[in-house]
Amino acid sequence: MINKICESLRAAVADIEDGSVVMIGGFGNSGIPMQLIEALRLHGARELTIISNNAGTAEEGIASLLRDRLVRKMVCSFPRSSGSIWFERLYEEGKIELELVPQGTLAERIRAAGAGLGGVYTPTGYGTRLAEGKETKVINGKGYVLETAMPADVALIKAHRGDAWGNLIYNTAGRNFNPIMATAARITIAEVNAVVEVGELDPEHVVTPGIFVDRVVVQKVQQHDAA
Repeated sequence: MINKICESLRAAVADIEDGSVVMIGGFGNSGIPMQLIEALRLHGARELTIISNNAGTAEEGIASLLRDRLVRKMVCSFPRSSGSIWFERLYEEGKIELELVPQGTLAERIRAAGAGLGGVYTPTGYGTRLAEGKETKVINGKGYVLETAMPADVALIKAHRGDAWGNLIYNTAGRNFNPIMATAARITIAEVNAVVEVGELDPEHVVTPGIFVDRVVVQKVQQHDAA
């Protein structure tokens, strides 16, 4: 029987290498795989490219990876947010690269990678500096920019529940970027609140089928147990 349950958070991220491109799900405070991020920080892989909606806040989550100087490049829509200090500090020091991507474009580039597409045409950014160096096209009288697909080596995502086959369901807003990131990475690792028996999840409620998920790890009760 297929069993994708990983014994620990540390084991789940143990093969993430220096220089990897890592997608991290979440939007605001919803659907962030906080304990997988902490396990990645403790693992210590360096020179990472992080693809996420934002660059973290305070000392937690992605911000902790920045604080420990494990990130070479951020690809995100909101590099600055309330309470964030580490991205700004590194950027001012010239120690981190930034690729700023409008939020809808970020989602579509990730979705395109998961769908096996080369990219998408979007009107966002047409005629602005964001379109410099990119292919543009006028379709039915409207200008579009070609944005290439955005795959990753690894996706760290957060779901509400999962099973041993890797099927996942999400809790309301926690769905956000997580399902599309699951399809766009070579390896997808899901942090879940609970694991249920195969067959317990209503198929009509499964958002991410197990075929897209490689590892499932149960969230620990306390953050300091993230390893």
